[in-house]
Amino acid sequence: MDRIVPHIESLVFTTDQPISLKEIHACLEEVLEASFSQEEILSAIQTLQERYADDTYAFELQEIAEGYQFLTKPAYHNTVGTYLRQTTRKRLSRAALETLSIIAYRQPVTKTTLEKIRGVSCDYSVQKLLEKELVEIVGRDEGPGRPLLYGTSGKFMDYFGLKSLADLPKPKEFKEADFEIGERAPIEEPAQQEEE
Repeated sequence: MDRIVPHIESLVFTTDQPISLKEIHACLEEVLEASFSQEEILSAIQTLQERYADDTYAFELQEIAEGYQFLTKPAYHNTVGTYLRQTTRKRLSRAALETLSIIAYRQPVTKTTLEKIRGVSCDYSVQKLLEKELVEIVGRDEGPGRPLLYGTSGKFMDYFGLKSLADLPKPKEFKEADFEIGERAPIEEPAQQEEE
């Protein structure tokens, strides 16, 4: 089992998105030309999680979006957040954030339903969310005209650190103060160089 630990570590390190247990399993069996049980792979992942739980590391191995990924530990979120704010500028508009939250909680949802809830057109917001790959088209509704259905993407889960949609806060868990105090999560676009 110890021989697969560095192989799994290299796979997780290499990917820029969560890597699933199935992907790890398939790669190990092809490369090492051996058969591994799911328990062996999970045990190796546990070994890595324990290793990176040590305070000498600024990141940890987390299960997220039905896969595994190295993530910065909470103690360093402020440092990373400051860097991201310094190097990026445009954030999602309030309208896009409202649209994203409706999609997250009501998915799969049509644009017509989004517009009924928000009371305004959502074309621009949906387009921005699709461009940022935070939402995706998940099918077509059975209703008249068979409108597109929208749902959140794996990138949404990854960005917000969710293992599954069940981890979304329940609406009753929100407090009024949550909407007024503190900073919003920075969903940002690359900064344009300012002309001097």
